Amino acid sequence: MNNVTGKTPRSRAFLTVFLKEVKENLRDRRTLISAFLTGPLLGPLMFVMLINFTLNRELDKAEKPLPVPVIGAEYAPNLLDALKAGGVVPGPAVADPEQTVRKQDADVVLRIASNYGNAWRKGEPVQVELFYDSSQRDANTSVERVSKLVENYARQQGAMRLVARGMSPSTAWPLQVARRDQATPQSRAVLMFAILPYFFVITIFMGGMYLAIDLTAGERERQSLEPLFANPVARWKILCGKLAAISVFSTASLLITLLAFAVVGQFIPAEKIGMELDLGLHFAANVLLLMLPLVLLLSALQSMVAAFAKSYREAQTYISLLMLVPIIPSALLSFMPIKAQAWMYAIPLLGQNLGIMQLLRGAGVSAEQIGLCLLGSLAAALIALLATIQLYRSERLAISA
Repeated sequence: MNNVTGKTPRSRAFLTVFLKEVKENLRDRRTLISAFLTGPLLGPLMFVMLINFTLNRELDKAEKPLPVPVIGAEYAPNLLDALKAGGVVPGPAVADPEQTVRKQDADVVLRIASNYGNAWRKGEPVQVELFYDSSQRDANTSVERVSKLVENYARQQGAMRLVARGMSPSTAWPLQVARRDQATPQSRAVLMFAILPYFFVITIFMGGMYLAIDLTAGERERQSLEPLFANPVARWKILCGKLAAISVFSTASLLITLLAFAVVGQFIPAEKIGMELDLGLHFAANVLLLMLPLVLLLSALQSMVAAFAKSYREAQTYISLLMLVPIIPSALLSFMPIKAQAWMYAIPLLGQNLGIMQLLRGAGVSAEQIGLCLLGSLAAALIALLATIQLYRSERLAISA
């Protein structure tokens, strides 16, 4: 790489740098693993395995027989029959229900007071206790299942009491709420798959990370930047050739991820929970269009951060911190749900996040939203590129510490 141009015209310096960097890094095992294996394939596989495990576990708890320790079962045989009909298997009483749920020996414990029978025969209100630990998310499905069975039994018995007194059961419920859920099966998928935008951004980031470090901090450490800069070629052309190589690896990583999600997405049992997930060609094409300017932006940012570092290891540290930035939009939308405004699509990362969420809902992304997303990210990429060009003009960049 001591002579970029040689017999090659200066106008082809960009292409020469680009082809050289691509060929060299195709032989680098660490770059290939990061760009084509770790992020693009391992991420989707782990995500789908986790989703399948969680869904199947929750479905098992919602459908299979549920063992529940019952204290005072002999005082309410009819209630126990109703619970059994709903798939609950009453278990032996426990001495300390509080400790039982805290130690996760049971998801929920039911306790029936000893005066249950007398109060019930007199028509007085009775109370049963459900012991559970709300901090144990794994137990929520079991708690909801038992709670609904007890409440349904209470409403049924209350209606029978009114009928026995010659009154209409509707007397006890003068107001009824009719819920009209407007969510479609596809829009409900956002609740579970809202993390997908972050996966795509991280895939782009990982795809070009090692290449960006090696082409700046790595060459600086190996003292190969100085002879490279000695060539009669504008440094911005050298930088653009390097950025093009980084962008190719990042784009290839994104394409592999989109293909992986399109394949493994078919194995997610979304229909079992009333959801519909479409990660096919239309989804992939729109995501690719939204993400392409982000490829340029992240490549420029990674190169700029790597140019600040004096060694390969230092560049790894800086770029690892930069990796936290893509988390911000996903975190904001998770903890602070907002109604998307048109101008938000022009903000890099946030615009891509909102666009992918729209695609997951099945609402599609309008031409205006895509245009704002492209313009905003391209403008940010241009600013990052100009800042990196300024760093490349510094003579200190070529000197190893």
